Amino acid sequence: MADSLLPDDIVALARRVVEENAAAGRKVAVAESCTGGLVAAALTEIAGSSAVLDSGFVTYSNEAKQQMLGVSGDIIETFGAVSIACVWAMAKGAIDRSEADVAVSISGIAGPGGGSEQKPVGTVVFARSRRDENGEPEGEMRHFGDLGRSEIRRQAALVALELLLP
Repeated sequence: MADSLLPDDIVALARRVVEENAAAGRKVAVAESCTGGLVAAALTEIAGSSAVLDSGFVTYSNEAKQQMLGVSGDIIETFGAVSIACVWAMAKGAIDRSEADVAVSISGIAGPGGGSEQKPVGTVVFARSRRDENGEPEGEMRHFGDLGRSEIRRQAALVALELLLP
């Protein structure tokens, strides 16, 4: 796998996501903040990803989250961009604005600055939404610790890819 831009573990997991979703006939979308398109980039490293990846939204700013994914300003104001409420809205927005069957969203604090006592550097939130589900998307918060910006983003991409497995 030396011809890849990305680390082998990410490429290997992205390959599984593409192969397993292709076999299941599922399209996926990603809504990324702190990973800045890394998950979409990982998927497109895989030949045949066009059968699976519908779209990727890189919504780094709060304004982009609102404009591109329809996240309510009230959610960001009340809970912050790094919150389960925000990533739920991001995942739902990605489903609503794509042809995907499943969408995963990511928002977090990769550092080195930007953390707080409540949300330290290394805090990343994820959500997954399925087109056919009723009710709320699934969400989770992870605390990777202050591993450095690149490693936090790498860990976040791995979790997001796992969430895209059927």
